[in-house]
Order: sequence, then C-alpha cells, then structure tokens
Amino acid sequence: MSHVSTPPRRHADDASPSRRRKPERSRGKRIRRIILWTLVVLVLAAGGTGYWLYSNLNGNIKGVDLDKAIGTDRPEKLPTSGQNVLVLGSDSRSGANAGLGTGKVAGARSDTALVMHIPEGRTRATAISIPRDTLVTRPECTKKDGGTLPSAKRVMFNSVYSVAGPACVVKTVEAMSGVRMDHFMEIDFSGFKDLVDAIGGVDVTVDKPIHDKSSGLDLTAGTHKLDGTQSLAFVRTRHGIGDGSDLGRIGLQQQFMIALLGEIKKQDLLGSPTKTYKIADSLTTSLTTDSGLASLTSLGKFARSMNGVDPATMETIMLPVAYDKIDPNRVVAAEPQASTLWKAIRSDSTIPESAKKSPATGG
Repeated sequence: MSHVSTPPRRHADDASPSRRRKPERSRGKRIRRIILWTLVVLVLAAGGTGYWLYSNLNGNIKGVDLDKAIGTDRPEKLPTSGQNVLVLGSDSRSGANAGLGTGKVAGARSDTALVMHIPEGRTRATAISIPRDTLVTRPECTKKDGGTLPSAKRVMFNSVYSVAGPACVVKTVEAMSGVRMDHFMEIDFSGFKDLVDAIGGVDVTVDKPIHDKSSGLDLTAGTHKLDGTQSLAFVRTRHGIGDGSDLGRIGLQQQFMIALLGEIKKQDLLGSPTKTYKIADSLTTSLTTDSGLASLTSLGKFARSMNGVDPATMETIMLPVAYDKIDPNRVVAAEPQASTLWKAIRSDSTIPESAKKSPATGG
C-alpha cells in the first residue's frame, strides 16, 4: 500500500495547537479515494443497463460549462488524443452532508484535488495530487453571483473552491500548470456514504483500537464491517490515531479505499442491474462534472475510451513542493521540478524521475 504525503498543518477546527511536522515520504495525496470514485462512476456508465437507467440518472448529474465560466484565456488542448481530468473531492457541510459529522466549517472546501493525465493511446494513466496547503496565485475568476473575483497571490489552494467554486479551481490549476483540463469531476461526502451503504458495507482491519470522540468512531482492534456512516468517520478520523494530525488519517483513507475497491470487484456489481442502479443513483446525485460529461451517455463514451487503462498500474505523483520560507505551515511548488513535471504533461511525454522529487518530503 502506498503512503501519502500532506503538508504538516492542523486545521482551525482542531483543538490542539498547530505545529510543524515532516510529512511521510510518498507519492500522492488522498489519491485512491478520488480515483476510486471516478472509476466507479465511469464503469457504471459504461456498463449501463438500458435506457431506463440512463433516463432516470441523467438528471442527477450537475454540469458546469467551463468555457462559459472560464472564458477563452485557457491553455491549448493537447495536440494528441491524450486527456487531462481534474478530479475534486468536496466536503460541503450543507444539504445531505449536514448530518454526516464533517465538522463545523461553514461552506464547502475541496480538500482533495488531482490531475489525471491519460496519455495518447489510453493504456496508462498518471495521477498528480496538489497538496491543499500549497500557496498559489489565484487568477481572476467569475463568482457564483456573476461578479468578478480579482486575482490574488499567495492564497491557499483549497480556499479557491470555497470562494469561487470549481470553475475557478480549474482555472487556477490551468494557470499554475499550463495544462488544459479537458474535463473535471467532483463528488461530495454524501456520495461516499451512500456508495458504501449501497454495496452493503466494507471490511477493514485495524491493528490498534481507535477511539475518536470528534468523529464518533469507536473500533476495537480486529476486523469490522463498516456501514456508510462508520466509513465516513473512518476516513475522516485523526484525533483517535497517532498524534492527531492528518498524517495518520491519510493512512486510514488509503487502507479503506483499497478495501472498498476490493469489495466492488468481488461483488460483480454490473451483474446485478438493481444494485448497479442503486449505486449509480447515489453517486450521480452527488456528482458534478463539466458540461461535456454531464450525462451517462457522455460518461459511458469517456469510460469506453479508457478501457485499456489498468488502475493497478496507475502512477501516482504528488506535485513537488517545498516548505514556504515565510509560513512553514504552508508549501509552495518546488522548482525546477514542478515546471518539468507540467511540461511533460503538456507534451504527453514521460515524466523524468527528477521531476517527482519533493523537498518537503525528502524524496
């Protein structure tokens, strides 16, 4: 199982004081969670059970017209048949998420963001995670109310979603990378919970007891079958493990997503139209995409184009970062590694090993 790196920062809703801690050496940040959600949606779309399923689920998916929201000031598309997809995981505290024990932070944030690059030929893929505490220059964006949000330097990456929504996140990623996003996908907490409930729970094994009053998770050492609510607490817990930082929680998220993927494979979901529909319904209700993917027909077409990609061989990379010299609780893109990485993505070429090394992790 791969490990995950995240900048060493406690959140404002933590009771304990902030302190600097060196991240684990790793490739990726909360990668498996988002990749899994994305692949499940795509597989379900590709294996649809007929018009009745499509007609009932099409209306669930929310679409965003990126060209209209961002404008024409965007990088050029790849000159090949390669694709770049920005995948976001949001933790909105409203609607169906309000009662899921996700904390008391107002509004919504995107704590997980990764660029999935599928090179020409579509037989492999690379996932590049962007640490949420990375300081970036946010470009001028159009706000939800139609007003203009001015450009700003040194803003935390995951704050972009909160103040301006997913289209501005896409624009920010394009500005920092020079890579055009062909598509984007976003899923929230309620979709995660409903997915687990739809498949009947997921088995996880913990070596030590976990008691977290904040998340409500209370597990003895051993194997447990978690329902949706328990699973959400499992991937959100941090106070009940390690020193209470995000590092331990990320390890649990990795463990859980591997278990979830194994359960999905074991159940032959596409062999059961009823279960497939239930899962697809829960996921599409919580799914937002660009307008080009905002239907099961479009998702299915995109999924079929990726049939040759094996998730087991997907390369995961964390955007190379270094500690910020002004604020040690934040990180900035490390150079020249980051520029070299994005250049390889733009040219659909092999990523040099030197571009994968992150000073913040010692890698």
